[in-house]
Amino acid sequence: MGTIKFISILILIAAAFVAGVFLKDNVVEFYNDFNTQIRSFQETDLGQIILEVQKKVSMPSPLNVGGTENQIVLIKSKIIEETNIQRQNNGLPVLKENTLLNGASSAKASDMFKNQYFEHVSPLGIDPGKLVSNHGYEYIVAGENLILGNFSSEKEVVEKWMASPGHRENILNNRYLEIGVAIIKGTYNGETVWIGVQEFGLPLSACSQPDPTLKSQIDFDKEHLDSLSLQLDEKKNQIETANSKSPAYKQMVDDYNQMVQEYNSLAEQVKIEIANYNNQISIFNNCVGEK
Repeated sequence: MGTIKFISILILIAAAFVAGVFLKDNVVEFYNDFNTQIRSFQETDLGQIILEVQKKVSMPSPLNVGGTENQIVLIKSKIIEETNIQRQNNGLPVLKENTLLNGASSAKASDMFKNQYFEHVSPLGIDPGKLVSNHGYEYIVAGENLILGNFSSEKEVVEKWMASPGHRENILNNRYLEIGVAIIKGTYNGETVWIGVQEFGLPLSACSQPDPTLKSQIDFDKEHLDSLSLQLDEKKNQIETANSKSPAYKQMVDDYNQMVQEYNSLAEQVKIEIANYNNQISIFNNCVGEK
């Protein structure tokens, strides 16, 4: 009976050892696959994503409509109102007035009177994209409408733009969320006229960016996984060279298997974190990449 009992104990210890080694072997295989995912993830840099945003600017040819000078006073708020009426009539949401775009619009109109030009690009080479950026507006998509002449009302100003395909396209662009407007009276080429400017924009902030805190957490957890992997290899080597009859042998196997469980749990957690982060990247890219 004593011999049978001793053999049974040896079988149990051997089974525990085999179970531990088998479990670690599975972990090693899983870890290698997961490590590939980590390398792929590390190539995805948050800063690079932002730099890859393709900023687009729409600039239909400036519209000079002439007209007879009159005493009508035009104001920007009514131009914004008439613009939003056109959008609503076409099933689009209204544009929100943006103070930065208002500032860019006013600067553009004043500069055209001051330097006597009527173009999207100033004599200094400042185009609409650079103009709004100089006023602190970070954008994904922007657009500029220009008009010069004399008008009977703000409604007429917007109707003139709507009658021009390129300007109409800007007003009805479903990607724009914000607008700034300036309407200024002055002297251009010896005539008293109004110059109207619309600056449209989809701000960069409209697209939710990947969470840098989550990326840092993934990097931290990945380092912990690497550390655990080294410890597991060391423990496995100790078990393989240890005397299976030693009183400490079973504890070594138990410690090893406990660490394997810790590794697997953390690996699953990081796998979920990476999936979440990659999903954030996908959402961001889809947002900035829409046509």
